[in-house]
Amino acid sequence: MEKEAIEITHSKGSMVSWGFGKFINEFFKMAFGTYVFYFYEREIGLDVVWVMLGFIIYAIWNAVNDPLLGYLTDRPFRFTKKWGRRFPWVLIGGLPWILSYVFVFTPPAVDPHQGALILFLWIVIMTCVFDAFSSLFIVNYYAIFTDKFRGDSERRLASTLGTMVGALGTGLGAIIPSMFVDYGDKNSYIIQAAVVTVVCLIALVLLVPGSREDQERIDCYLDKCEEGLMEKESFFKELIICLKHKNFAHYTIAYTCYMSLAALMIASIPYATEFILGMDADDTIFIMAAMLVGMIVGMPIWGFYANKINDDRKTMLIASFLLTLVTAPLFFFKNYYLILINMFFWGLCQGGYWVQMAPILSQVIDESIVTTGGKRNEGIYNGVQNFIGRLALVVQAVSFAVVHTLTGFVEGGALADQPPEAIVGIQIHFALIPMFLMVIATVWFWRFYTLTPDRVIENSKKIIEIES
Repeated sequence: MEKEAIEITHSKGSMVSWGFGKFINEFFKMAFGTYVFYFYEREIGLDVVWVMLGFIIYAIWNAVNDPLLGYLTDRPFRFTKKWGRRFPWVLIGGLPWILSYVFVFTPPAVDPHQGALILFLWIVIMTCVFDAFSSLFIVNYYAIFTDKFRGDSERRLASTLGTMVGALGTGLGAIIPSMFVDYGDKNSYIIQAAVVTVVCLIALVLLVPGSREDQERIDCYLDKCEEGLMEKESFFKELIICLKHKNFAHYTIAYTCYMSLAALMIASIPYATEFILGMDADDTIFIMAAMLVGMIVGMPIWGFYANKINDDRKTMLIASFLLTLVTAPLFFFKNYYLILINMFFWGLCQGGYWVQMAPILSQVIDESIVTTGGKRNEGIYNGVQNFIGRLALVVQAVSFAVVHTLTGFVEGGALADQPPEAIVGIQIHFALIPMFLMVIATVWFWRFYTLTPDRVIENSKKIIEIES
């Protein structure tokens, strides 16, 4: 196997700073994913079908929002020469995204039965506003990675360091809101939202140095635009080209299954804590802390292993297989300490999957650059991935609605109000459904993803020739 053509050119400090964008994204995934569905069904008492429909519309909005924003920002603007292609959009999207989180938890004070339509509309409007700014941030933030960090070693190191910062966001995104949430107290959710906002605003400031783009890359891009090499097709044509890219399509199928696993497990945690374990919101802190410790321990190990074997496809497969195995026992465990131990190993395996996602997507985008003769469409690729990944919210919402309806879960009811079947239903969407989704992800990626190390190195060399 040949050695890669590009060495590490950016400092570790820059990589860590870039990772604070992941911190914000993962912090919100945990805070939003853990409490929004639970807040409207359990605390507000809104019928689960209304909550499900709100989440589905939220996901459909993504169908237009994410790829379209990626397409629209995949071109030069007046500020591009001075500030870069992506960095301005990261700030323009990031600030209102963070501030809009509070409004998700401030619905009108109406009866959940007579005012169900009002609450439903509030969910739809507030989550769609939240998502619009989220997409503008995320699409451009992740697009920076592929262009800024070149070569497998640099990407693995940047992904490992950035993902460790993101893992901190995951852990704190579960721990910090749980410190302020009290089951049965609606106002406590507003307090946690305000605290989350402050934490994410601090992280936004910290990501600035690492998200600034290299002037050399900016100038190269603008030169290619002047030469007509970056001329854009229509949105739908660009979208079709992206979706026809086989390795991208196969990667996103596996990615969506993984994101569905994460969405289901995250949203199940408050249900599992209250109804399976019979414990308080504060006890979720230690469950998430166990996962966080596992991730932080595992990420450097996975990064070292990936560099040693120089095969991102193989590393991703191993992580995916192990993640499937450690999800299964959660269906059977009803003991708090067994769940803590299991979540440590779950975090250990998830760390490997996380570390590999950015390098894998970058390799896919590199392949697209080679096949198009140098055209860079990172925005629409990240937009499509973000949209498809958000289908996980549909999977989560529909799974909860179907399982809770079939098992007789009582909206707004305490543990004493729930039938035994409802507890089994929570176990199903906490572990059983996620495990089957990861089986699909693992088998699909193994069977269809074809970017081997030799092909990756060959593509890297061709990009150097194209851009020289």
